[in-house]
Amino acid sequence: MSWRFGARSEAAPPGSYGNYGYPNSGYSACEEENERLTESLRSKVTAIKSLSIEIGHEVKNQNKLLAEVDSQFDSTTGFLGKTMGKLKILSTGSQTKLLCYMMLFSLFVFFVIYWIIKLR
Repeated sequence: MSWRFGARSEAAPPGSYGNYGYPNSGYSACEEENERLTESLRSKVTAIKSLSIEIGHEVKNQNKLLAEVDSQFDSTTGFLGKTMGKLKILSTGSQTKLLCYMMLFSLFVFFVIYWIIKLR
């Protein structure tokens, strides 16, 4: 008897083996298993594809939101810069005039408190 790997023997009765030397029942079971696994793989690939599409949409929405936040930060930075410029102008004004106003206010408060205490 000469057996070749994967081929049927000359001594095997005709009709007992299917394609490629495999018994009919075993070959059929392998094919059914392959079909089941193929279908399972197809469903998993479909699920991964839909998930990746949803992730893509979410990324686009997040990028749009980040662009809006960036523009709001830019406008806030401009507003803050203008305010700091005004404060700088205000602080570089006449220091002696500001000091005089503070001294006059302090004297006024002192006399009001003195007058309230004296009337008691």
